[in-house]
Amino acid sequence: MTFSLHPQLAADCHVVGDLPICRVLLNAQFSQFPWLILVPMRTGCRDLTDLPPMDYPLVMDEVAFVHDKLKALSKPTKMNVGAIGNMVPQLHIHIIARFETDEAWPKPVWGHAQPKPYSGVEAAMRAAELKELLEI
Repeated sequence: MTFSLHPQLAADCHVVGDLPICRVLLNAQFSQFPWLILVPMRTGCRDLTDLPPMDYPLVMDEVAFVHDKLKALSKPTKMNVGAIGNMVPQLHIHIIARFETDEAWPKPVWGHAQPKPYSGVEAAMRAAELKELLEI
């Protein structure tokens, strides 16, 4: 089987680019948060432990790489990383920069922040900036 992005992720996100294992997405629905999503380009994975054993450390390396780049760019109070996946069954990892001044602080963004989507042009510009930052 070939990799395909879950329709909900495709609808909610803008593609930044591909790392060796993960596709990097910009969450285009919440412009108020620096929010990236990594999707391992592997089929049949819902949870991190569904990854092939040789891919797991590589995915974690990519999570750490993107985390550190987004942290350096955003200079947040705290970075949040999670692979929740209750609504979208495809394995995906959220990397979100959080600030004491954001509307949901200190609560999780889910259920405590209203969507503020990027315009198409804004999403494309932000994704291009992130693509350069991540060198992909």
